[in-house]
Amino acid sequence: MLKGKTAIVTGSTSGIGLGIAKALAAEGANVVVNSFTDTAGDHAIAEDIAKAHDVTAKYVKADMSKEEECRALVEAAAEIGPVQILVNNAGIQHVAKVEEFPAEKWHQIIAINLSSAFFTIAAAVPGMREAGWGRIVNIASAHGLTASPYKSAYVSAKHGILGLTKTVALELAEAGVTCNAICPGYVHTPLVDGQIEDQMKVHGKDRETVIREVILERQPTKEFVKVSDVAAMTVFLCSDAAAQITGVPLSIDGGWTAM
Repeated sequence: MLKGKTAIVTGSTSGIGLGIAKALAAEGANVVVNSFTDTAGDHAIAEDIAKAHDVTAKYVKADMSKEEECRALVEAAAEIGPVQILVNNAGIQHVAKVEEFPAEKWHQIIAINLSSAFFTIAAAVPGMREAGWGRIVNIASAHGLTASPYKSAYVSAKHGILGLTKTVALELAEAGVTCNAICPGYVHTPLVDGQIEDQMKVHGKDRETVIREVILERQPTKEFVKVSDVAAMTVFLCSDAAAQITGVPLSIDGGWTAM
């Protein structure tokens, strides 16, 4: 379905990003994998994707908190082929009361979770316009649609991602390029596993109780969103079947935002 197209997935050496990169490669897309490190393991991830799916895959280091590196990532990806799919997935989190929230954490979260998407989109759009085809998918969050306490920077950034998504969609509406956002609830990733362990210690409860009563308190299904769920939605949004879906926040949250 996506054979020969080049895709960038930011923050894609683990978790949701890696799942999306693999799913796009399975559909024939050449994939650029990204993180802020530059280890043999990072490059091995790209090599494994290439071998598994018979595509071209490349690892490109880029610190998504820096404008010049965001733009350089798009330029490096273009060495494989014109960038026609861009998935902005990179993100970080910090939890604190608003009056105690460290300024450096605020700036870092806004830079990585929001500004990086602006810079990569700005760099990729000219090529998409020229090709007359493109797909931009921004990985937002249920927190792009609703809020939780102690997450002021994260919630602000994810709300901002939805505004950016809608604006870009309108600007590219006649260019054959769509821009959408996926808003997952809690996804079962290694990062969340660490949160479960921490919460077990804090609450003195077993794993299943913590998952149900603490982590998934706001997800009515009481089930995690799977990485494969987000990856499948991304693939769909990149397909021709989704050509008239643009500027939309799509929830995968077990009913969280229905409440």
